[in-house]
Amino acid sequence: MKRVITASLNRNPYQFEEDAYLRLEAWLAEASERLAGDPDRTEILADLEQAIADQCTQRLRPHQQVVTLEELQPALDQVGRVETAEAGPATAAPDAAPGGTAATAAPQTVTLQQVTQGAWISGVCLGLARYSGIDPTLIRALALVLLFITGGGMILLYAVLMLVVPFAPLDPALPPAGTIPAKCREAALYLRAKFATLTTG
Repeated sequence: MKRVITASLNRNPYQFEEDAYLRLEAWLAEASERLAGDPDRTEILADLEQAIADQCTQRLRPHQQVVTLEELQPALDQVGRVETAEAGPATAAPDAAPGGTAATAAPQTVTLQQVTQGAWISGVCLGLARYSGIDPTLIRALALVLLFITGGGMILLYAVLMLVVPFAPLDPALPPAGTIPAKCREAALYLRAKFATLTTG
């Protein structure tokens, strides 16, 4: 039995196992210390907390409500370590999640993520379209062409991408995901959690 602690991330409650909570507390304390001289410190920390919350939510298994260290550490790795420049604003590491990093003078880096809402299957094509700036219809047409050219090998590639590429956080402002994309997302997150358990166990 492990102790569960409720913590507020960007003013929203989340439950963590004690070791995960202590790791999160240390990470945020370090980030706060690095941002000590930044005038936007409060806003940046709120963005970082939201990014961590989104990343943890993506990694939770179906019906799981408590975040463990198993979900938290990859989430922190994805958000990235806060870096500061002597002559400029604070930034997060290059692999930080969109919307969850400090404001920077440079353009925000778009990371490759699956977009479940509006997807036909899992959201790989929508994610590639957003990442590359190409129209989703063109990406889907290209995927269909590759499906025939590879004799079905494209299905295997899509399945691998579905299991490897992280999911973008669900946007409450958008229509909910369809049945198939939602099931694909749920299955992918479940398989990732199972694989993580096998590799760490």
